[in-house]
Amino acid sequence: MTSSIGRRQFVAGAVAAATAARMSPVLAGTSRTLAEYMQYDAMGLAALVRSGDASPAELLEVAISRAEQVDPSLNAITVEHFELARKAVRSKLPEGPFTGVPYLLKDLGVAMKGTVTTEGSRFYRDAVHDYDSEIVRRYRRAGLVIFGKTHSPEFGSSPSSESALHGRTHNPWDITRSAGGSSGGAGAAVAGGIVPMAHATDGGGSIRIPASSCGLVGLKPTRGRNPSGPHVYEGWDGLSAGHVVSRSVRDTALALDATQGPDIGDAYATAPRQRPYIEECEREPGQLRIALMTSPMLPMPAALECVKAAEAAAKLCESLGHRVEEARPEFDALSVWQNFGVAVNANLAASVGQREKLLGRMVGPKDLEPINLINVAAGRKVTGAEHVLARQSLHHASRALGAFHQKYDLILSPTMAQLPPKLGVLALDTPMQEFMINASLSSAFTALYNITGAPAISLPLHRTEENLPVGVMFAAPFGDEATLIRLAAQLERAQPWPELA
Repeated sequence: MTSSIGRRQFVAGAVAAATAARMSPVLAGTSRTLAEYMQYDAMGLAALVRSGDASPAELLEVAISRAEQVDPSLNAITVEHFELARKAVRSKLPEGPFTGVPYLLKDLGVAMKGTVTTEGSRFYRDAVHDYDSEIVRRYRRAGLVIFGKTHSPEFGSSPSSESALHGRTHNPWDITRSAGGSSGGAGAAVAGGIVPMAHATDGGGSIRIPASSCGLVGLKPTRGRNPSGPHVYEGWDGLSAGHVVSRSVRDTALALDATQGPDIGDAYATAPRQRPYIEECEREPGQLRIALMTSPMLPMPAALECVKAAEAAAKLCESLGHRVEEARPEFDALSVWQNFGVAVNANLAASVGQREKLLGRMVGPKDLEPINLINVAAGRKVTGAEHVLARQSLHHASRALGAFHQKYDLILSPTMAQLPPKLGVLALDTPMQEFMINASLSSAFTALYNITGAPAISLPLHRTEENLPVGVMFAAPFGDEATLIRLAAQLERAQPWPELA
């Protein structure tokens, strides 16, 4: 496989290899093959199960087959739960919106009883959980069949999924480039046709960056919309939120219906939805007031192709009757971003400290990657007063953004300030200053909505001349995923994004 291989060539070659190797018809009563499996989104596969045209066992086997064919090149899956999934489909699955649909969890920040979550770290490589996260319980109630976990960089600390423990995840559109992070394994698995939808989390852009890099839909929900417990109360001081990356807006909406709502004792809650999010896909958004922001809040430029993507989306929105004008919220962004780092490092230090106590030894260079050794050391120096002041700074930005949304319904921007970088650029063993500059180019737009807790969605509305995806992001006021889903569905109908094959 050459380094210049294109995505369509990659997918077509993998399908041909799978078919030649051992693929016979895989969906009951039909001549459908792996290539056809890849044409369905998660709702489409669930409909096949409900109609009797496919069984959960058959869908699981074709997903595993696809993983076995393409994952050696993508390196998206880090922990396999194939036998656990086979056992699940032999039992009676719950009747839910996604019954029988193969699914992957992120290998970070989520617990599945009796299985390892490595957090992308050698220090956690054998960390077996004795409970299920609440969101895992909700995925199971929805009928999803979990058969593995996907690659994340250590502790989600990079916008590229590269780790000393698991290696590098490759972008299916260009395998020399990053699939994004920290949910890069999820993005590569969906874009590579292994599953139509996968679990992802987002602490600084980690749903939206892989969505942008891999040509997918990626919604970071409002803080508190999805549960994080029972043993995690607020990921990174409430900066992190969990949801999915998917190929269709309707999958993103229905998945949120399946998981949304507070759990007992959650640290945060948001306003309840007015109606099921899947119904928002069929509702017109009305005429929206949209602020166009093509340069980041931080003092750095955005790549021309990323700016072109946002400007083209603005024109598309105007053609649909929305009002778009250039505007941006005002606050001391540099100070806020610095305090973002204070909060994250303090949380990393606390988490590593808990692991040290459990193992009965201190962490060392053979346990953590260089960037995280520095971050944990910095977090251990943060005083309680400094942590409080940092959080107050983040809340100040939330109020500034809330005031801005009194005039504008949505903010439109590029998702990233750069194209997906080459692999190695964002590895966690690069010099700190170089890493911070390159990482900021990925998260300069996205992190604002982790800071404020507001919802934001990346849509695959643009391609470069080389057919590389470039995401466009829309952000809404706190609690208003509904408007994002309405607009996203309208844009999907107006300008459908390319299929996987």
